[in-house]
Amino acid sequence: MRTSLKDIAEKLNLSKATISWTLSGKGDEKGISMATQEKVFQCAKELNYQPNLLARSLHSGYSKTIGLIIPDITDSFYSKVACIIEREADARGYSVMIGNSESKIERENKLIRLLKAKQVDGLILAPTKVSKTEIELLVDEAFPLVLFDRYFPQINTNYIIIDNEESSYQLVRKMVVDGARKIAIITTNSYLRTMNMRREGYARALMEMNLSVEAELYGEVPFVDYEHNIDKILDRIFKEVPDVDGFFFTTHILAIEAFRYFYDKGIDLKKYALACIHSVPSFRALAPNINIALMPIDEIGENAVRILLKDIEHRQGNPKVMDKVETIVLRCEISTP
Repeated sequence: MRTSLKDIAEKLNLSKATISWTLSGKGDEKGISMATQEKVFQCAKELNYQPNLLARSLHSGYSKTIGLIIPDITDSFYSKVACIIEREADARGYSVMIGNSESKIERENKLIRLLKAKQVDGLILAPTKVSKTEIELLVDEAFPLVLFDRYFPQINTNYIIIDNEESSYQLVRKMVVDGARKIAIITTNSYLRTMNMRREGYARALMEMNLSVEAELYGEVPFVDYEHNIDKILDRIFKEVPDVDGFFFTTHILAIEAFRYFYDKGIDLKKYALACIHSVPSFRALAPNINIALMPIDEIGENAVRILLKDIEHRQGNPKVMDKVETIVLRCEISTP
């Protein structure tokens, strides 16, 4: 049977209030002697007392828990960000509840409602961007919230993104400087503002280097079943532009699937200029000549927790008023062979 405050109080012949104040760290404030506090802590340890965090959150209004919703927990980028967020939250006395939306808007909305019902103090979210209704509701009620990797320009809320347009520009410009002239862009989810920014950086680099932006070199891979859809896109590009000499991938997931396609077709990757946003360890073996925009994962996670906890603390004094919105655009380090 679970040990209660009453059990400790009866064993020590003290009031439940004394036990509660001591175990919640308010012993000195309430004038409880150090000797009594030590007895309470020792007894709680002997009886293996575990605090009822739900009851405590209902009493205080805060659970010391934050929610994190990511599109794909198997994606190395999101899993690494999740690790940093957990580390930073733990250092500040918070725990993290993680939900995997699988890039499905219905599941994302369900997770938002579920985590709120679980009494999380705030949310960190990489949204699907298909629908923003639930996020608008969070903003309207001043619920502590930080978006990362993706954001809604029309919604006034905290967010953290990378310099998508500039990173893409730098990568593609480097490919042109190195001699590539027919560079294809392989992308997905054009409804995402961040993906459009990467496409804009690609186009700007080509135009500034006096190269045309050719429709035949644009390959948008439907996210659903992308593993198979990318084959059709690459087949088309090679057919329509047989002298293609470079590939810019807007995500590492697309790059990995493209490399699998190249291997299956017996195509030598070394013949092409390559660039990608974000990297995975396998790139060292699969494509050692690839240019990479390295995502600042630590900075993303650290800033997400910092901003959210600041927002939570502000709400403790002003529960109906959101703190001043903070938006951050982080630079990527460009890594070249």
